[in-house]
Amino acid sequence: MSSVFPSLAMSKIQLATYSKCRMPHGTGKLQKSPRKYEESIMLYKGVPRQQSSYHTFSSPDEIEMFRKRLLAWYNKCKRDLPWRKLAATEADADKRAYAVWISEIMLQQTQVASVINYYNRWMQKWPTLQDLAGASLEEVNEMWAGLGYYSRGKRLQEGACKMVLEMAGHMPRTAEELQKLLPGVGKYTAGAIASIAFGQETGVVDGNVIRVLCRVRAIGANPTNSAVTDVFWALSHTLVDPAHPGDFNQAMMELGATVCTPRAPLCMECPVKQHCRAYHRVEKELKDSAKRLVGRAASKCSQVLDVEECATPAGSCSLCLPPSEPWDPSLGVANFPRKAAKKQPRTESTATCVLQRKCHEDKPEYLIVQRPSTGLLAGLWEFPSLLLDPGQEKQQKTIMAHHLRAWVGSDVAVGRLQHVGEVLHIFSHIRQTYTIYSLNLDKHEGNCKMEVALPPCRWVTKAEFQNSAVSSAMKKVLKAYEKWSSTISVAKVTKRKRDSLCSSQPVLATESSSSKRQLSLDSFFAPPPRN
Repeated sequence: MSSVFPSLAMSKIQLATYSKCRMPHGTGKLQKSPRKYEESIMLYKGVPRQQSSYHTFSSPDEIEMFRKRLLAWYNKCKRDLPWRKLAATEADADKRAYAVWISEIMLQQTQVASVINYYNRWMQKWPTLQDLAGASLEEVNEMWAGLGYYSRGKRLQEGACKMVLEMAGHMPRTAEELQKLLPGVGKYTAGAIASIAFGQETGVVDGNVIRVLCRVRAIGANPTNSAVTDVFWALSHTLVDPAHPGDFNQAMMELGATVCTPRAPLCMECPVKQHCRAYHRVEKELKDSAKRLVGRAASKCSQVLDVEECATPAGSCSLCLPPSEPWDPSLGVANFPRKAAKKQPRTESTATCVLQRKCHEDKPEYLIVQRPSTGLLAGLWEFPSLLLDPGQEKQQKTIMAHHLRAWVGSDVAVGRLQHVGEVLHIFSHIRQTYTIYSLNLDKHEGNCKMEVALPPCRWVTKAEFQNSAVSSAMKKVLKAYEKWSSTISVAKVTKRKRDSLCSSQPVLATESSSSKRQLSLDSFFAPPPRN
Protein backbone atom coordinates (compact mmCIF):
# COMPACT_ATOMS: atom_id res chain seq x y z
CA MET A 1 0.00 0.00 0.00
CA SER A 2 2.77 2.42 0.86
CA SER A 3 4.50 1.74 -2.47
CA VAL A 4 1.37 2.76 -4.34
CA PHE A 5 0.74 5.88 -2.26
CA PRO A 6 4.17 7.13 -1.16
CA SER A 7 2.86 10.42 0.21
CA LEU A 8 -0.03 8.95 2.20
CA ALA A 9 1.89 8.45 5.46
CA MET A 10 3.06 12.03 5.53
CA SER A 11 -0.37 13.32 4.61
CA LYS A 12 -1.77 12.17 7.97
CA ILE A 13 0.69 14.42 9.81
CA GLN A 14 -0.03 17.23 7.42
CA LEU A 15 -3.76 16.78 7.85
CA ALA A 16 -3.41 17.19 11.61
CA THR A 17 -1.40 20.36 11.08
CA TYR A 18 -3.58 22.03 8.48
CA SER A 19 -7.06 21.12 9.66
CA LYS A 20 -6.68 23.03 12.95
CA CYS A 21 -8.79 26.12 13.49
CA ARG A 22 -6.83 29.34 13.24
CA MET A 23 -7.56 32.91 14.27
CA PRO A 24 -6.89 35.35 11.43
CA HIS A 25 -5.36 38.71 12.19
CA GLY A 26 -7.88 41.50 12.70
CA THR A 27 -10.91 39.34 13.55
CA GLY A 28 -12.32 38.12 16.81
CA LYS A 29 -13.57 34.75 15.59
CA LEU A 30 -11.93 31.44 14.92
CA GLN A 31 -12.14 30.44 11.27
CA LYS A 32 -11.33 27.09 9.73
CA SER A 33 -8.94 26.69 6.83
CA PRO A 34 -10.78 26.78 3.48
CA ARG A 35 -9.77 23.20 2.72
CA LYS A 36 -8.26 20.38 4.65
CA TYR A 37 -4.79 19.45 3.55
CA GLU A 38 -5.94 15.98 2.57
CA GLU A 39 -8.14 17.59 -0.08
CA SER A 40 -5.13 19.43 -1.49
CA ILE A 41 -3.24 16.13 -1.79
CA MET A 42 -6.08 14.53 -3.75
CA LEU A 43 -6.15 17.43 -6.18
CA TYR A 44 -8.05 15.94 -9.05
CA LYS A 45 -10.85 13.42 -8.86
CA GLY A 46 -9.61 10.05 -9.99
CA VAL A 47 -5.91 11.03 -9.90
CA PRO A 48 -3.87 8.83 -7.50
CA ARG A 49 -1.65 10.51 -4.92
CA GLN A 50 1.66 9.45 -6.45
CA GLN A 51 0.67 11.37 -9.57
CA SER A 52 -0.59 14.51 -7.85
CA SER A 53 2.39 14.76 -5.48
CA TYR A 54 4.51 16.02 -8.37
CA HIS A 55 2.02 18.80 -9.02
CA THR A 56 1.45 19.85 -5.42
CA PHE A 57 3.40 20.51 -2.21
CA SER A 58 3.67 17.37 -0.12
CA SER A 59 6.32 18.52 2.35
CA PRO A 60 5.46 20.89 5.24
CA ASP A 61 9.11 21.98 5.34
CA GLU A 62 9.02 22.98 1.68
CA ILE A 63 5.78 24.89 2.20
CA GLU A 64 7.25 26.79 5.13
CA MET A 65 10.42 27.63 3.21
CA PHE A 66 8.39 28.75 0.20
CA ARG A 67 6.42 31.14 2.40
CA LYS A 68 9.50 32.59 4.09
CA ARG A 69 11.36 33.19 0.86
CA LEU A 70 8.39 34.75 -0.89
CA LEU A 71 7.44 37.05 2.00
CA ALA A 72 11.04 38.17 2.54
CA TRP A 73 11.28 39.12 -1.12
CA TYR A 74 7.90 40.87 -1.06
CA ASN A 75 8.74 42.97 2.01
CA LYS A 76 11.92 44.11 0.28
CA CYS A 77 10.78 44.52 -3.35
CA LYS A 78 7.03 45.24 -3.37
CA ARG A 79 5.80 48.20 -5.38
CA ASP A 80 4.62 51.30 -3.55
CA LEU A 81 0.89 51.34 -4.39
CA PRO A 82 -1.73 53.61 -2.80
CA TRP A 83 -4.17 50.85 -1.84
CA ARG A 84 -1.41 48.94 -0.07
CA LYS A 85 -0.64 51.99 2.05
CA LEU A 86 -4.28 52.32 3.08
CA ALA A 87 -4.61 48.60 3.82
CA ALA A 88 -1.48 48.71 6.01
CA THR A 89 -2.19 51.95 7.89
CA GLU A 90 -5.98 52.21 8.23
CA ALA A 91 -7.13 51.10 11.68
CA ASP A 92 -10.86 51.06 10.90
CA ALA A 93 -11.72 47.63 9.47
CA ASP A 94 -14.56 48.88 7.27
CA LYS A 95 -12.49 51.70 5.77
CA ARG A 96 -9.62 49.27 5.22
CA ALA A 97 -11.86 46.76 3.48
CA TYR A 98 -13.49 49.51 1.41
CA ALA A 99 -10.08 50.68 0.18
CA VAL A 100 -9.13 47.12 -0.83
CA TRP A 101 -12.52 46.49 -2.43
CA ILE A 102 -12.26 49.58 -4.67
CA SER A 103 -8.74 48.67 -5.76
CA GLU A 104 -9.57 45.04 -6.52
CA ILE A 105 -12.57 45.96 -8.65
CA MET A 106 -10.57 48.58 -10.54
CA LEU A 107 -7.73 46.12 -11.13
CA GLN A 108 -10.01 43.55 -12.78
CA GLN A 109 -8.79 43.20 -16.38
CA THR A 110 -6.92 46.53 -16.01
CA GLN A 111 -3.21 47.23 -15.58
CA VAL A 112 -1.87 48.74 -12.37
CA ALA A 113 -0.42 51.79 -14.15
CA SER A 114 -3.85 52.66 -15.55
CA VAL A 115 -5.59 52.28 -12.19
CA ILE A 116 -3.42 54.42 -9.89
CA ASN A 117 -4.72 57.85 -10.96
CA TYR A 118 -8.33 56.66 -11.04
CA TYR A 119 -7.96 55.13 -7.58
CA ASN A 120 -6.46 58.27 -6.05
CA ARG A 121 -9.17 60.50 -7.51
CA TRP A 122 -11.89 58.07 -6.43
CA MET A 123 -10.67 57.82 -2.84
CA GLN A 124 -10.29 61.57 -2.63
CA LYS A 125 -13.90 62.10 -3.71
CA TRP A 126 -15.49 59.10 -1.95
CA PRO A 127 -13.22 57.98 0.93
CA THR A 128 -15.90 55.87 2.68
CA LEU A 129 -18.81 53.58 1.92
CA GLN A 130 -21.21 56.29 3.01
CA ASP A 131 -19.69 58.80 0.59
CA LEU A 132 -20.00 56.40 -2.34
CA ALA A 133 -23.57 55.46 -1.39
CA GLY A 134 -24.50 59.14 -1.58
CA ALA A 135 -23.11 59.55 -5.10
CA SER A 136 -25.27 59.34 -8.21
CA LEU A 137 -24.64 56.76 -10.90
CA GLU A 138 -23.94 59.61 -13.31
CA GLU A 139 -21.13 60.87 -11.05
CA VAL A 140 -19.71 57.36 -10.77
CA ASN A 141 -19.78 56.88 -14.55
CA GLU A 142 -18.04 60.23 -15.06
CA MET A 143 -15.31 59.21 -12.63
CA TRP A 144 -14.98 55.79 -14.26
CA ALA A 145 -14.96 57.05 -17.87
CA GLY A 146 -11.95 55.69 -19.75
CA LEU A 147 -11.21 52.83 -17.36
CA GLY A 148 -13.29 50.30 -19.31
CA TYR A 149 -15.65 47.53 -18.19
CA TYR A 150 -18.09 50.19 -17.04
CA SER A 151 -20.47 47.86 -15.21
CA ARG A 152 -17.83 47.64 -12.46
CA GLY A 153 -18.43 51.22 -11.37
CA LYS A 154 -22.18 50.67 -11.30
CA ARG A 155 -21.79 47.57 -9.13
CA LEU A 156 -19.53 49.40 -6.71
CA GLN A 157 -22.16 52.07 -6.24
CA GLU A 158 -24.90 49.45 -5.87
CA GLY A 159 -22.82 47.53 -3.34
CA ALA A 160 -22.15 50.66 -1.28
CA CYS A 161 -25.85 51.49 -1.17
CA LYS A 162 -26.66 47.94 -0.10
CA MET A 163 -24.13 47.93 2.74
CA VAL A 164 -25.24 51.33 4.02
CA LEU A 165 -28.96 50.52 3.86
CA GLU A 166 -28.96 46.83 4.79
CA MET A 167 -25.73 46.22 6.75
CA ALA A 168 -25.46 49.37 8.87
CA GLY A 169 -22.50 50.55 6.80
CA HIS A 170 -20.31 47.51 7.51
CA MET A 171 -18.39 45.38 5.01
CA PRO A 172 -18.93 41.59 5.18
CA ARG A 173 -16.08 39.98 7.12
CA THR A 174 -15.47 36.68 5.30
CA ALA A 175 -14.77 35.66 1.72
CA GLU A 176 -17.95 33.60 1.66
CA GLU A 177 -20.13 36.53 2.78
CA LEU A 178 -18.41 39.00 0.49
CA GLN A 179 -19.02 36.79 -2.53
CA LYS A 180 -22.61 36.12 -1.52
CA LEU A 181 -23.69 39.64 -0.59
CA LEU A 182 -21.82 42.07 -2.85
CA PRO A 183 -22.65 42.51 -6.56
CA GLY A 184 -19.71 41.97 -8.89
CA VAL A 185 -17.57 40.24 -6.24
CA GLY A 186 -16.41 36.80 -7.31
CA LYS A 187 -14.33 34.16 -5.59
CA TYR A 188 -10.97 35.83 -6.23
CA THR A 189 -12.06 39.35 -5.22
CA ALA A 190 -13.76 38.03 -2.08
CA GLY A 191 -10.61 36.13 -1.08
CA ALA A 192 -8.40 39.16 -1.70
CA ILE A 193 -10.55 41.48 0.41
CA ALA A 194 -10.98 38.95 3.23
CA SER A 195 -7.28 38.08 3.44
CA ILE A 196 -5.86 41.61 3.03
CA ALA A 197 -8.41 43.57 5.07
CA PHE A 198 -9.51 41.01 7.67
CA GLY A 199 -6.65 38.52 7.77
CA GLN A 200 -8.75 35.52 6.79
CA GLU A 201 -6.62 32.50 5.94
CA THR A 202 -7.73 31.95 2.38
CA GLY A 203 -5.86 31.73 -0.89
CA VAL A 204 -6.57 33.64 -4.09
CA VAL A 205 -6.31 32.71 -7.74
CA ASP A 206 -5.93 35.25 -10.55
CA GLY A 207 -3.96 35.26 -13.79
CA ASN A 208 -0.67 36.07 -12.08
CA VAL A 209 -1.12 33.39 -9.43
CA ILE A 210 -2.06 30.81 -12.06
CA ARG A 211 1.13 31.53 -14.00
CA VAL A 212 3.28 31.16 -10.87
CA LEU A 213 1.59 27.93 -9.80
CA CYS A 214 1.76 26.42 -13.29
CA ARG A 215 5.51 26.95 -13.44
CA VAL A 216 6.31 26.08 -9.84
CA ARG A 217 4.41 22.78 -10.06
CA ALA A 218 4.73 22.12 -13.84
CA ILE A 219 0.99 22.20 -14.53
CA GLY A 220 0.50 22.08 -18.28
CA ALA A 221 -3.22 21.32 -18.37
CA ASN A 222 -5.67 23.81 -19.82
CA PRO A 223 -5.91 26.50 -17.08
CA THR A 224 -9.48 27.38 -18.05
CA ASN A 225 -10.72 23.87 -17.33
CA SER A 226 -12.90 23.86 -14.20
CA ALA A 227 -11.17 20.82 -12.71
CA VAL A 228 -7.76 22.43 -13.24
CA THR A 229 -9.05 25.65 -11.68
CA ASP A 230 -9.94 23.59 -8.60
CA VAL A 231 -6.31 22.46 -8.52
CA PHE A 232 -5.13 26.07 -8.45
CA TRP A 233 -7.46 26.92 -5.59
CA ALA A 234 -6.34 23.87 -3.63
CA LEU A 235 -2.70 24.87 -4.10
CA SER A 236 -3.33 28.49 -3.11
CA HIS A 237 -5.15 27.43 0.06
CA THR A 238 -2.30 25.05 0.87
CA LEU A 239 0.43 27.63 0.43
CA VAL A 240 -1.14 30.71 2.03
CA ASP A 241 0.68 31.84 5.15
CA PRO A 242 -1.70 31.65 8.13
CA ALA A 243 0.12 34.45 9.95
CA HIS A 244 0.22 36.84 6.97
CA PRO A 245 -2.44 35.74 4.46
CA GLY A 246 -2.94 39.18 2.93
CA ASP A 247 0.75 39.82 2.38
CA PHE A 248 1.28 36.31 1.05
CA ASN A 249 -1.52 36.63 -1.50
CA GLN A 250 -0.24 40.01 -2.62
CA ALA A 251 3.27 38.55 -2.85
CA MET A 252 2.07 35.78 -5.16
CA MET A 253 0.37 38.31 -7.42
CA GLU A 254 3.38 40.64 -7.26
CA LEU A 255 5.69 37.80 -8.24
CA GLY A 256 3.57 37.00 -11.29
CA ALA A 257 3.29 40.65 -12.29
CA THR A 258 6.95 41.67 -11.96
CA VAL A 259 9.18 38.57 -12.10
CA CYS A 260 7.28 35.50 -13.32
CA THR A 261 5.94 37.37 -16.32
CA PRO A 262 4.26 35.80 -19.38
CA ARG A 263 7.25 36.45 -21.63
CA ALA A 264 10.92 36.84 -20.67
CA PRO A 265 10.48 35.90 -16.99
CA LEU A 266 13.31 36.95 -14.65
CA CYS A 267 14.05 33.52 -13.23
CA MET A 268 17.37 34.50 -11.68
CA GLU A 269 15.58 37.13 -9.60
CA CYS A 270 12.83 34.77 -8.47
CA PRO A 271 12.82 34.18 -4.69
CA VAL A 272 11.23 30.73 -5.04
CA LYS A 273 13.14 29.32 -8.01
CA GLN A 274 14.44 26.56 -5.72
CA HIS A 275 10.85 25.25 -5.62
CA CYS A 276 10.11 25.66 -9.33
CA ARG A 277 9.73 22.47 -11.35
CA ALA A 278 9.91 24.36 -14.67
CA TYR A 279 13.11 26.15 -13.65
CA HIS A 280 14.73 22.89 -12.56
CA ARG A 281 13.90 21.31 -15.90
CA VAL A 282 15.57 24.19 -17.73
CA GLU A 283 18.63 23.87 -15.48
CA LYS A 284 18.83 20.13 -16.11
CA GLU A 285 18.66 20.64 -19.88
CA LEU A 286 21.42 23.24 -19.72
CA LYS A 287 23.66 20.87 -17.76
CA ASP A 288 22.98 18.02 -20.20
CA SER A 289 23.78 20.32 -23.12
CA ALA A 290 27.03 21.39 -21.44
CA LYS A 291 28.04 17.74 -21.02
CA ARG A 292 27.40 17.02 -24.69
CA LEU A 293 29.39 20.08 -25.75
CA VAL A 294 32.49 18.87 -23.91
CA GLY A 295 32.12 15.44 -25.45
CA ARG A 296 30.98 13.54 -22.39
CA ALA A 297 28.01 11.24 -22.68
CA ALA A 298 25.17 11.76 -20.29
CA SER A 299 25.63 9.73 -17.14
CA LYS A 300 23.61 6.61 -16.61
CA CYS A 301 21.78 8.17 -13.71
CA SER A 302 20.42 10.84 -16.03
CA GLN A 303 18.62 8.08 -17.90
CA VAL A 304 16.83 7.03 -14.71
CA LEU A 305 13.57 8.72 -13.72
CA ASP A 306 14.44 12.16 -12.37
CA VAL A 307 13.21 12.91 -8.85
CA GLU A 308 11.45 15.96 -10.29
CA GLU A 309 9.53 14.25 -13.03
CA CYS A 310 5.94 13.10 -12.94
CA ALA A 311 5.75 9.44 -11.92
CA THR A 312 2.93 8.51 -14.25
CA PRO A 313 3.42 7.14 -17.77
CA ALA A 314 3.81 9.79 -20.45
CA GLY A 315 0.49 11.06 -21.74
CA SER A 316 -1.62 9.70 -18.89
CA CYS A 317 -1.31 12.58 -16.42
CA SER A 318 -4.14 15.06 -16.69
CA LEU A 319 -2.00 17.88 -15.24
CA CYS A 320 1.16 17.53 -17.34
CA LEU A 321 1.69 19.14 -20.73
CA PRO A 322 -0.50 17.24 -23.22
CA PRO A 323 1.23 15.03 -25.84
CA SER A 324 -0.12 17.34 -28.52
CA GLU A 325 1.82 20.27 -27.01
CA PRO A 326 5.11 18.81 -25.71
CA TRP A 327 7.86 20.73 -23.95
CA ASP A 328 9.58 23.26 -26.21
CA PRO A 329 13.19 23.82 -25.05
CA SER A 330 13.28 27.25 -26.70
CA LEU A 331 10.49 28.51 -24.43
CA GLY A 332 11.97 27.36 -21.13
CA VAL A 333 9.68 28.06 -18.17
CA ALA A 334 7.32 29.89 -20.54
CA ASN A 335 6.06 26.45 -21.60
CA PHE A 336 3.76 27.01 -18.61
CA PRO A 337 0.96 27.87 -18.39
CA ARG A 338 -0.48 26.31 -21.48
CA LYS A 339 -2.10 28.92 -23.69
CA ALA A 340 -5.83 28.39 -23.93
CA ALA A 341 -7.47 29.03 -27.28
CA LYS A 342 -8.94 32.52 -27.25
CA LYS A 343 -12.47 33.04 -28.45
CA GLN A 344 -12.43 35.48 -31.32
CA PRO A 345 -14.42 38.67 -30.68
CA ARG A 346 -17.51 39.10 -32.80
CA THR A 347 -17.50 41.84 -35.42
CA GLU A 348 -20.01 44.68 -35.27
CA SER A 349 -20.53 47.90 -37.23
CA THR A 350 -22.02 51.12 -35.87
CA ALA A 351 -22.85 54.33 -37.67
CA THR A 352 -22.34 57.44 -35.55
CA CYS A 353 -22.79 61.11 -36.29
CA VAL A 354 -21.02 64.11 -34.79
CA LEU A 355 -23.92 66.53 -34.65
CA GLN A 356 -22.57 70.04 -34.24
CA ARG A 357 -23.99 73.53 -33.90
CA LYS A 358 -22.55 76.93 -33.05
CA CYS A 359 -23.16 78.30 -29.56
CA HIS A 360 -21.98 81.43 -27.80
CA GLU A 361 -18.94 83.11 -29.32
CA ASP A 362 -19.28 80.73 -32.28
CA LYS A 363 -17.82 77.85 -30.28
CA PRO A 364 -19.11 74.42 -31.30
CA GLU A 365 -21.52 72.32 -29.24
CA TYR A 366 -22.05 68.61 -29.74
CA LEU A 367 -25.17 66.55 -29.15
CA ILE A 368 -24.66 63.49 -26.93
CA VAL A 369 -27.24 60.85 -26.11
CA GLN A 370 -27.39 58.53 -23.10
CA ARG A 371 -27.22 54.78 -23.71
CA PRO A 372 -29.70 52.35 -22.09
CA SER A 373 -29.19 51.49 -18.41
CA THR A 374 -28.34 47.86 -19.24
CA GLY A 375 -26.03 46.18 -21.70
CA LEU A 376 -22.76 47.33 -23.23
CA LEU A 377 -21.58 50.75 -21.96
CA ALA A 378 -24.74 51.03 -19.86
CA GLY A 379 -25.68 54.59 -18.93
CA LEU A 380 -22.78 56.22 -20.77
CA TRP A 381 -23.12 59.09 -23.23
CA GLU A 382 -22.32 58.98 -26.93
CA PHE A 383 -22.88 60.76 -30.23
CA PRO A 384 -26.15 59.68 -31.92
CA SER A 385 -25.31 56.15 -33.00
CA LEU A 386 -26.99 53.18 -34.60
CA LEU A 387 -25.87 49.56 -34.46
CA LEU A 388 -26.13 48.18 -37.98
CA ASP A 389 -27.59 44.80 -38.82
CA PRO A 390 -25.56 42.58 -41.16
CA GLY A 391 -25.99 43.79 -44.73
CA GLN A 392 -26.95 47.37 -43.81
CA GLU A 393 -23.46 48.82 -44.37
CA LYS A 394 -24.23 50.00 -47.92
CA GLN A 395 -27.37 51.85 -46.79
CA GLN A 396 -25.94 53.18 -43.55
CA LYS A 397 -25.82 56.82 -44.67
CA THR A 398 -29.52 56.76 -45.52
CA ILE A 399 -30.34 54.90 -42.31
CA MET A 400 -28.36 57.41 -40.25
CA ALA A 401 -30.08 60.36 -41.94
CA HIS A 402 -33.46 58.88 -41.02
CA HIS A 403 -32.25 58.17 -37.46
CA LEU A 404 -31.13 61.79 -36.99
CA ARG A 405 -34.59 63.17 -37.77
CA ALA A 406 -35.59 62.70 -34.14
CA TRP A 407 -32.72 64.86 -32.91
CA VAL A 408 -32.79 67.52 -35.62
CA GLY A 409 -36.57 68.01 -35.64
CA SER A 410 -36.97 67.71 -39.40
CA ASP A 411 -35.99 65.46 -42.27
CA VAL A 412 -32.25 65.32 -42.89
CA ALA A 413 -31.17 65.19 -46.51
CA VAL A 414 -28.71 62.38 -47.07
CA GLY A 415 -26.49 64.76 -48.99
CA ARG A 416 -25.97 66.91 -45.89
CA LEU A 417 -24.16 64.08 -44.11
CA GLN A 418 -20.41 64.18 -44.67
CA HIS A 419 -18.38 61.03 -44.35
CA VAL A 420 -15.53 61.54 -41.87
CA GLY A 421 -13.92 58.11 -41.71
CA GLU A 422 -13.82 55.00 -39.57
CA VAL A 423 -12.55 54.17 -36.10
CA LEU A 424 -11.87 50.66 -34.81
CA HIS A 425 -12.38 49.96 -31.11
CA ILE A 426 -11.91 46.54 -29.57
CA PHE A 427 -13.91 45.64 -26.50
CA SER A 428 -13.19 42.42 -24.61
CA HIS A 429 -15.61 40.44 -26.79
CA ILE A 430 -16.50 42.81 -29.65
CA ARG A 431 -14.51 44.21 -32.55
CA GLN A 432 -16.48 47.39 -33.17
CA THR A 433 -16.07 49.58 -36.26
CA TYR A 434 -17.56 53.07 -36.02
CA THR A 435 -18.34 54.75 -39.35
CA ILE A 436 -18.33 58.47 -38.58
CA TYR A 437 -20.50 61.11 -40.23
CA SER A 438 -20.69 64.83 -39.61
CA LEU A 439 -23.67 67.18 -39.71
CA ASN A 440 -23.47 70.90 -38.98
CA LEU A 441 -26.80 72.37 -37.89
CA ASP A 442 -28.13 75.86 -38.40
CA LYS A 443 -29.07 77.91 -35.35
CA HIS A 444 -32.77 77.10 -35.72
CA GLU A 445 -32.12 73.35 -35.88
CA GLY A 446 -31.59 71.01 -32.96
CA ASN A 447 -33.91 72.92 -30.64
CA CYS A 448 -37.00 70.82 -31.15
CA LYS A 449 -38.91 69.39 -28.23
CA MET A 450 -37.79 65.81 -27.92
CA GLU A 451 -40.31 63.02 -27.90
CA VAL A 452 -40.86 61.24 -24.59
CA ALA A 453 -39.73 57.90 -26.05
CA LEU A 454 -36.29 59.20 -26.89
CA PRO A 455 -33.36 58.66 -24.50
CA PRO A 456 -31.94 61.63 -22.57
CA CYS A 457 -29.73 63.95 -24.61
CA ARG A 458 -27.90 67.24 -24.17
CA TRP A 459 -25.69 69.71 -26.00
CA VAL A 460 -22.16 70.00 -24.62
CA THR A 461 -18.98 71.89 -25.34
CA LYS A 462 -15.77 70.02 -25.99
CA ALA A 463 -14.65 70.51 -22.38
CA GLU A 464 -18.01 69.26 -21.10
CA PHE A 465 -17.79 66.30 -23.45
CA GLN A 466 -14.37 65.32 -22.08
CA ASN A 467 -15.67 65.51 -18.50
CA SER A 468 -18.85 63.56 -19.22
CA ALA A 469 -19.32 59.83 -18.79
CA VAL A 470 -18.28 58.92 -22.32
CA SER A 471 -16.41 55.83 -23.43
CA SER A 472 -12.92 55.73 -24.87
CA ALA A 473 -14.50 54.75 -28.19
CA MET A 474 -16.43 58.04 -28.34
CA LYS A 475 -13.29 60.00 -27.49
CA LYS A 476 -11.64 58.27 -30.45
CA VAL A 477 -14.57 59.32 -32.63
CA LEU A 478 -14.25 62.98 -31.57
CA LYS A 479 -10.50 62.91 -32.16
CA ALA A 480 -11.00 61.50 -35.66
CA TYR A 481 -13.65 64.13 -36.38
CA GLU A 482 -11.40 66.98 -35.21
CA LYS A 483 -8.55 65.72 -37.38
CA TRP A 484 -10.84 65.48 -40.39
CA SER A 485 -12.35 68.90 -39.68
CA SER A 486 -8.89 70.46 -39.45
CA THR A 487 -7.91 68.90 -42.77
CA ILE A 488 -11.10 70.21 -44.39
CA SER A 489 -10.43 73.71 -43.03
CA VAL A 490 -6.90 73.72 -44.42
CA ALA A 491 -8.19 72.51 -47.80
CA LYS A 492 -10.76 75.33 -47.89
CA VAL A 493 -8.14 77.98 -47.11
CA THR A 494 -5.86 76.57 -49.80
CA LYS A 495 -8.71 76.58 -52.33
CA ARG A 496 -9.57 80.22 -51.54
CA LYS A 497 -5.94 81.25 -52.08
CA ARG A 498 -5.81 79.33 -55.34
CA ASP A 499 -9.06 80.87 -56.55
CA SER A 500 -7.75 84.33 -55.63
CA LEU A 501 -4.60 83.78 -57.70
CA CYS A 502 -6.54 82.38 -60.62
CA SER A 503 -8.77 85.48 -60.77
CA SER A 504 -5.74 87.61 -61.77
CA GLN A 505 -4.42 85.17 -64.36
CA PRO A 506 -6.65 86.16 -67.41
CA VAL A 507 -5.07 89.67 -67.66
CA LEU A 508 -1.61 88.24 -67.61
CA ALA A 509 -2.61 85.65 -70.14
CA THR A 510 -3.91 88.34 -72.54
CA GLU A 511 -0.74 90.37 -72.26
CA SER A 512 1.35 87.28 -72.81
CA SER A 513 -0.71 86.32 -75.88
CA SER A 514 -0.38 89.85 -77.35
CA SER A 515 3.36 89.84 -76.81
CA LYS A 516 3.64 86.50 -78.56
CA ARG A 517 1.64 87.79 -81.58
CA GLN A 518 3.79 90.96 -81.81
CA LEU A 519 6.93 88.87 -81.65
CA SER A 520 5.64 86.73 -84.51
CA LEU A 521 4.98 89.78 -86.75
CA ASP A 522 8.39 91.28 -86.01
CA SER A 523 10.00 87.99 -86.87
CA PHE A 524 8.05 87.83 -90.18
CA PHE A 525 9.17 91.28 -91.39
CA ALA A 526 12.69 91.04 -90.08
CA PRO A 527 15.44 90.81 -92.80
CA PRO A 528 17.12 87.47 -93.20
CA PRO A 529 20.28 87.01 -91.19
CA ARG A 530 23.60 87.62 -92.93
CA ASN A 531 26.03 84.78 -93.41
